[in-house]
Amino acid sequence: MKIRIEWTYKVPKSREAVFVSEEMAAAEALVIAEDLERTGRVKNLHFSDQFDSSWTVKELKAYLKGIETEPHNITVYFDGGYERTTRTAGLGCAIYYEQNSKAYRLRTNAKLDGLTSNNESEYAALHFCLQELEYLEVHHLPVRFMGDSRIVINGLTNEWPTIEEQLIPWANRIEEKITKLGIQAEYELIPRKENAEADKLATQALHGVTIAATSEVIR
Repeated sequence: MKIRIEWTYKVPKSREAVFVSEEMAAAEALVIAEDLERTGRVKNLHFSDQFDSSWTVKELKAYLKGIETEPHNITVYFDGGYERTTRTAGLGCAIYYEQNSKAYRLRTNAKLDGLTSNNESEYAALHFCLQELEYLEVHHLPVRFMGDSRIVINGLTNEWPTIEEQLIPWANRIEEKITKLGIQAEYELIPRKENAEADKLATQALHGVTIAATSEVIR
């Protein structure tokens, strides 16, 4: 979860000034806030998340303690590949998350028959990632979804209408799964080269190579 710190700074015998920080990780924001409070010149300190919900220091500490043993700080990369002659799709998914003060990466893929276009494979790939999040028991947390498909990203952020008939059911399934898991979804369109990992997983699935691996990421 990304957090902004908002506080009022008071200089003795002078005016007060209100400051707002840049967005940062919740744990980092808490460390900075506690350091600010030690100056003795800060009041009305609170936090705001990316959804404009307000948090006190006590509430943020409780939140961080509560999610420590569960997957959190989650970023998902997805990509779909499509073979027209066989109407076969390859779905690639890479999930980065933290749990028990360690960082992990889940890499997985799948092959799916009977789709009609590359755009449909992209939607199917995102739905596949949501299924993996469900297996990880991710729920009621913010999640960043990164992909290089304008159709998917702009469709789910309502910047573009979803008008292709075969895509509407996928968009509905995705929204239903997100609602069921209570996920606060944030979508970001990224260049294809930044999505190389998910693209490779999708290509491997098309070639019959199945990947399902979780590894610790050394920071």
